[in-house]
Amino acid sequence: MKYEILSQDPLSSARTGIITTDHGTVETPIFMPVGTAGAVKTLTMEQVEATQAQIILGNTYHLYLRPGLDILHQAGGLHKFGTWKKPILTDSGGFQVYSLAHRRKITEEGVLFASHIDGSRHLFTPERVMEIERIIGADIIMAFDECCPGDASYKYALNSLNITERWLKRCWDYFSQSKPLYGYHQSLFPIVQGCVYPELRRRAAENIASLGADGNAIGGLAVGEPTEKMYEMIEVTNEILPKNKPRYLMGVGTPANLLEAIERGVDMFDCIMPTRNGRNGQLFTRNGVINIKNAKWKDCFEPIDAGGASPIDERYTLAYLHHLFKAEELTGLTLASIHNVSFYLWLMEEARKAIREERFTQWKASILPQLQKRL
Repeated sequence: MKYEILSQDPLSSARTGIITTDHGTVETPIFMPVGTAGAVKTLTMEQVEATQAQIILGNTYHLYLRPGLDILHQAGGLHKFGTWKKPILTDSGGFQVYSLAHRRKITEEGVLFASHIDGSRHLFTPERVMEIERIIGADIIMAFDECCPGDASYKYALNSLNITERWLKRCWDYFSQSKPLYGYHQSLFPIVQGCVYPELRRRAAENIASLGADGNAIGGLAVGEPTEKMYEMIEVTNEILPKNKPRYLMGVGTPANLLEAIERGVDMFDCIMPTRNGRNGQLFTRNGVINIKNAKWKDCFEPIDAGGASPIDERYTLAYLHHLFKAEELTGLTLASIHNVSFYLWLMEEARKAIREERFTQWKASILPQLQKRL
């Protein structure tokens, strides 16, 4: 994998770049739609392509449980199984360890957990996770970590980081001694943890910077800590992470979060918000946020977002989408998801354009109030 910085904003740490993988290139800053079980919810791959997505995510925990490693291996990896021809990134299951607290036990060896599907018990070790991610076959794979809660005590966060760093060494060793299964390169990204404690974040970032990985990730944010703390931790971390490697902020966030993080030097994002919120009737637009279920939209025959980035924005009206949600038509979930994913990708393109033209800071200041309005 290669990464090249193409332009830099003169007033901030925002930059544009290009990541080159064996499955194609990715322009940064970029948003990556989440395809948890090998599909972006409610969308076909053709529809995902129409949003202008350049890279999507798969989830190691969910794909391991269903369809399982045998099927994925027989298919030749997730690219062939899901017919997605562009780059894929897989997380490591670390966040599922965090979110399934009542179903798991963390030890030095790894994490013993009960499947949310049938209660069967499984063990994720760093080595096993690397093996699983080799079989899934994503272009970018994540190290196995513990995602500590945003309100954790210093003692808990320190112990969590200690085990995450020991697991990282085991991931790195296994990855270095193994080979890809399908004839193309895979890159391993380590994950900076440390909760909201600057000294822990700095320690983690220094340790990770010394590895010389193809790229690096920032994890353990947007998990209960105040938003300003999240921004502070991004700044602390990015002071140390190599500037010539892409930086990936995991699981974040709102359109405002993305722009704030870009300003602080982040290049890659993922979040379930566009699709999950879309399925619940929330639309992100350049003029603000719409709850399409509200009665005020039932006779609004304006396009979803005039001049919007989505291939559907000019065709369908807000009144029609309101009707679909009220009638519980599944098409409404699909249209809202197409719109939201397209909007996030449009926002990234606008950010890249503003950075190239050396006006990102001014553009961000002008658009942020609009994005956060409730319509």
